Amino acid sequence: MKLEVLDWVLIISFFTIILAIGIIVSKRSGKNTAEYFLSNRNMPWWLLGFSMVATTFSTDTPNLVTDIVRNNGVSGNWVWWAFLLTGLLTVFVYAKLWRKSNVNTDMEFYDLRYGGKPAHFLRGFRSVYLGVVFNVMAMAAVTLAAIKIGQVMLGLTPIQTVSIAGSITVVFSALGGFRGVVYTDFVLFFVAIIGAICAAYYLVNIPEIGGLANLIAHENVADKLSILPDFNDTEALIGILIIPLAVQWWSAWYPGAEPGGGGYIAQRMLAAKNENHAIGATFFFNIMHYALRPWPWILVALASLIVYPDLASIQEAFPNVEENKLGHDLAYSAMLTKLPSGLLGIVLASLGAAYMSTISTHLNWGSSYIVNDLYKQQINKNASERELVNAGRLSTVILMVASALLALVLTNALQLFEIILMFGAGTGLIFILRWFWWRINAWSEISAMFASGIISILFNFTSLKTILFDHKNEADVLIEGVFPAWAKFPLVVLVTTIIWVLVTFLTKPESKETLVSFYKQTMPGGPGWKKVLDTVDDDELKSLERNNKWSVPSGILAMALGCILVYSCMFATGNILYGNYELASWLIVAIVISGYLLLRVWKNLKTDFKK
Repeated sequence: MKLEVLDWVLIISFFTIILAIGIIVSKRSGKNTAEYFLSNRNMPWWLLGFSMVATTFSTDTPNLVTDIVRNNGVSGNWVWWAFLLTGLLTVFVYAKLWRKSNVNTDMEFYDLRYGGKPAHFLRGFRSVYLGVVFNVMAMAAVTLAAIKIGQVMLGLTPIQTVSIAGSITVVFSALGGFRGVVYTDFVLFFVAIIGAICAAYYLVNIPEIGGLANLIAHENVADKLSILPDFNDTEALIGILIIPLAVQWWSAWYPGAEPGGGGYIAQRMLAAKNENHAIGATFFFNIMHYALRPWPWILVALASLIVYPDLASIQEAFPNVEENKLGHDLAYSAMLTKLPSGLLGIVLASLGAAYMSTISTHLNWGSSYIVNDLYKQQINKNASERELVNAGRLSTVILMVASALLALVLTNALQLFEIILMFGAGTGLIFILRWFWWRINAWSEISAMFASGIISILFNFTSLKTILFDHKNEADVLIEGVFPAWAKFPLVVLVTTIIWVLVTFLTKPESKETLVSFYKQTMPGGPGWKKVLDTVDDDELKSLERNNKWSVPSGILAMALGCILVYSCMFATGNILYGNYELASWLIVAIVISGYLLLRVWKNLKTDFKK
């Protein structure tokens, strides 16, 4: 595929603007760590919301969606659609708690909520476990997508793609810090969304497809369209819909969808001006992330089934693609090669935007763990602010290099998504309950973290996998195990939960001083703290408790109404595209009713974005 002069002008102009933003804010960002990692906590909700959306745009997301649609149909997307419940629980319950905690990172939370050596160990270990290991894995998935785009669309080798895309991203990330990331995210979002929509519109109307009506009616696509899985296929129903909605959303840790909030979502809530801006940012993000963006990617994925019905057709069209990078996720990039000059430049710029936004966020977030929770706490407690900022910039470069090296050996995005999801299985309930149940201690989290990892390894990478669970052999023959294949994830959750609950009651609770200090700082409320408050002789605290109405029941109601609103928006759009106008009309009614009720509940929560 050959790029024209117009394409190059668009791409170079875009990258120049992004680098300029990073350079312009670099002086201000380098003042201290509060500025470098949180922009002095003065960010408005709309800017943080756009940053969250831009971060989750990512080059690997359309590839992941394409892989899912080609293998499991549109309904297969419930594996990530279910995380809307997690996101809205964070909006209406946890956002204000994170902002009130006033910590610099969500890892610092451990020294606020727990005490002693177990808390210090947990903070240091998880800063490496999440900030380095899991973070590098997530960035590697994004970089893998960039490699595939580079191979298919530009004929670049993996090393060439990594060198070009990585070097530009790491420069403005290291220089601009968090402020540079958020400012560039605002620009990157609009470039990315315009590119995705324009590409979907053009590709659906190419001669091979012949328009939306022909796409929907095509035999290769017809059995992939359903938004819900086939209710007569028990295994698909359980694996695709029931487990994600019943178990996965609250039990699994995944970057950007952490139960109870965490990671780079927590970083943005902590950088907000106040609690109201933290809530506004996360709600805006969830609407945009789930209701607005999936359909352009889904349409391109469905169109690819006509143009490239199988892997052999992709391989035939792109013989230069390395065999270990060949997968169904490659079909998205393959479709983009059919774009005309000008639009091609915009779409390539949008893919660059998606890549840079996601990677820059992960770099700054991971670096904040390394600096605040590892280096400053465990290595050099007397480090100056200048030294800490320099450590942040150095760790940014190291994280980029590590993720690039890992990306070179990966095959597809879905592969890594499933691994990360499994390794976080069973830990999510702790992240939800630790705010509202005084009995949870540092050992609860330590045991859950190690149990989840060890059990996941046993179930996925040892002979137990073939003994316990149904699987197919090399001849594609189904071999029955003790449990069906879909039972793997719930079993990891169940065993992990049993272990951490037992450990909780077998170990000592946190000291009364630690628990009271945490309660005063965050005021979580609820019956889970009654036993602690009853033992405290503090009139000021008891007065605060009486005047602080527990908002969680209203928050959960708002979460439920928000889910109806966002899912209705998403599925109304899909049914309009499918031509199912009657069902779309009923979904629009659901949007209006749930939106009205949500506003009523929200008013009771006293949320005001204007503050």
